[in-house]
Amino acid sequence: MQLRPAQHQIVDLVQSTPRCNVFVPMGFGKTSSVLIALDELSLVEEVFPVLVVAPLRVANTTWPDEIEKWPQLRHLKMSVVTGTLTQRKAALKTRADIYVINYENLVWLDDYLGEDWPFVTVVADECSKLKGFRLRQGTKRAQALAKHIHRHVKRYIGLSGTPAPNGIINLWPLQYFVDAGETLGRSYHAFTEIYFRSERIGADPHAVRLIPHAHSQDTIQQKIKPTTISLDPADWFDLKEPIVNRIYVDLPKKARTLYNNMESEMYVQLQNSDVEAFNAASRTLKCLQIANGALYTDDTSTTFEELHDAKIEALDSVIEEASGMPVLVSYHFKSDLKRLMKAFPQGRALDKDLQTIRDWNAGKIPVLFAHPASAGHGLNLQDGGNIIAFFGHWWNLEEYQQIIERIGPMRQAQSGHNRPVFIHHIIARDTVDELIMARRESKKAVQDILLEAMKRKPAQ
Repeated sequence: MQLRPAQHQIVDLVQSTPRCNVFVPMGFGKTSSVLIALDELSLVEEVFPVLVVAPLRVANTTWPDEIEKWPQLRHLKMSVVTGTLTQRKAALKTRADIYVINYENLVWLDDYLGEDWPFVTVVADECSKLKGFRLRQGTKRAQALAKHIHRHVKRYIGLSGTPAPNGIINLWPLQYFVDAGETLGRSYHAFTEIYFRSERIGADPHAVRLIPHAHSQDTIQQKIKPTTISLDPADWFDLKEPIVNRIYVDLPKKARTLYNNMESEMYVQLQNSDVEAFNAASRTLKCLQIANGALYTDDTSTTFEELHDAKIEALDSVIEEASGMPVLVSYHFKSDLKRLMKAFPQGRALDKDLQTIRDWNAGKIPVLFAHPASAGHGLNLQDGGNIIAFFGHWWNLEEYQQIIERIGPMRQAQSGHNRPVFIHHIIARDTVDELIMARRESKKAVQDILLEAMKRKPAQ
């Protein structure tokens, strides 16, 4: 496999700049670019061992999968430091080039290693999760990493999506991990004093928000430019076509067993009830529900049992990588919507109220949940955003095409937006999700795909 032209820019920055931030949208190949850059760099200087800090799903799957995907990287040894205490300790004792840990375990790692910090390089994937860092306060996990980043670490690489204009307030902590405050101010307070003004919200004099000055974004961008790469998709992609990204999740062991039972036996036993499928159509429906993370336990589709959060964790990564840009989320089941509203309270559901559409197009809704059947012909959503994530999948090709068209390339261009459309498919591996994807990409009938799929052996 070969790097794409845009990826060479990332490799060049990582190799030439010991401490840097890579702010590019999901789909540019940040992970493989960093791995190749470090592997090449190791021929001339010490870069290993590397500590990669990432969200749990990304730590468990994305980084290991990337090494397997690239033959030239398979000589690198990777150890994933997640799971139980015993598993984490064993993973740290395993001889490897790269150790991958999730953000939630940073405090434990700091306590466990103390001053015996062995990592030469640190890569913070989705580094926007460090935005809570402050010198005296802030999140404990960011503090745990910051303690070592300028004392024991030779190279640091932060990875995130391109920050939206309303997200520049979060750039100080991300840049602090690069240069200890040299560029944007030695403290968060100093940063906000220079680049923002306070605006009171309502009658409470203590309720204020920080508004950037007119010059702030350009000034900040110029200051961080020597240590930052930010690629504009318009320079690298054909804006007439959307940029499609597949995000695979693996069903947890218990959910996988339930899925296999439903697929082969048309019956599963849950904690509080038994669920049976009476025909092939019902079986497919229930397999889709399990893939999404919740299974209806009655015939009225009102009661459901939650099974896993694999897709919710993947969507969280998409929203995090969007760095403040609004995200349109397509769901299918009402159980999906209930779980999504709970997981992302900042989100709103697309309803019949015209004000919801106005608020979305005005940029007031960071996450909009929409059912494809309710986001069909006539709705104009393109002003609100250019990112859509498919949490759930369904066979109806017209509905699928219509919800994409709400923010599609043509509508973006018609509205004067010179920006690409990103489509993120969150897919449960070895499930009906993949069959639906195949249906969209081929001319096969639904029945033919299902019959072919039933011949394969269920995933273990």
